[in-house]
Amino acid sequence: MAASKTDPRILRTRKLIMDSFVDLSAKKEFQDITIKDITTAAMINRSTFYYHFEDIFDLLDKALTEVLFINLSIEEYEGASLDETTLIRIFEAITNFQTSLSNRCHRGYEETIARIIRDQLEVIFNKILSRQKSSHHMEAINRTATILSWGLYGASKEWGRDTESLSPEAFIKPAIPYLLGGTEGLTST
Repeated sequence: MAASKTDPRILRTRKLIMDSFVDLSAKKEFQDITIKDITTAAMINRSTFYYHFEDIFDLLDKALTEVLFINLSIEEYEGASLDETTLIRIFEAITNFQTSLSNRCHRGYEETIARIIRDQLEVIFNKILSRQKSSHHMEAINRTATILSWGLYGASKEWGRDTESLSPEAFIKPAIPYLLGGTEGLTST
C-alpha cells in the first residue's frame, strides 16, 4: 500500500530534510551546500531527497516559505482590516523573519527571500483589501497589494541596514498615515 502525502512518516522525513538544510545553512554558504551534505546530515539517501524536492533550489524555496509562514501566517490576518495595527504587525513579522535569516547567513539567496516575502504579502493584502472593497475593483486591489508588498519589503530592507537605531514599529509608524491615506479610496465602501 502506497503512503499518502499526509503520512506522518513522509511529513517527518520532509521536516528532517528541511531542518538539516537550515542547520547546514548556518555553517556554510548556500552555494557550498550540496545534496550529499543534506542527505548525510539527514541520514537519508538521494532518492528520498528527490522524492520530496526537485533540487536544492526547490528545498531552499520550500524551507524559506515554511519559515516565513510561521512568522507571517495568512490566517492571522483573516479578519484584519488595513489599519495601523495590521501594518505594524506585518512589518514586525517581516523584520523578525529577516533577522532570523541573517543569523543563518543568507547571502546568495536574497532574491528568493524577497520573492517569497513579497508573494506572501500580496496574498495577505489582497485578502484584506478584497474584504473591504467590492470585487469590481479587483484590478486596483491587486495593484495596491503589489505596491504595498514591495513597499513594506523595501522598507524592511532599509530598516535592516541600521537595526540599532529604531525598533521595527518606530521605523514604520511615521509612514503609516501616508500609507493609509493612499489606500483610503480602496478601504472605504
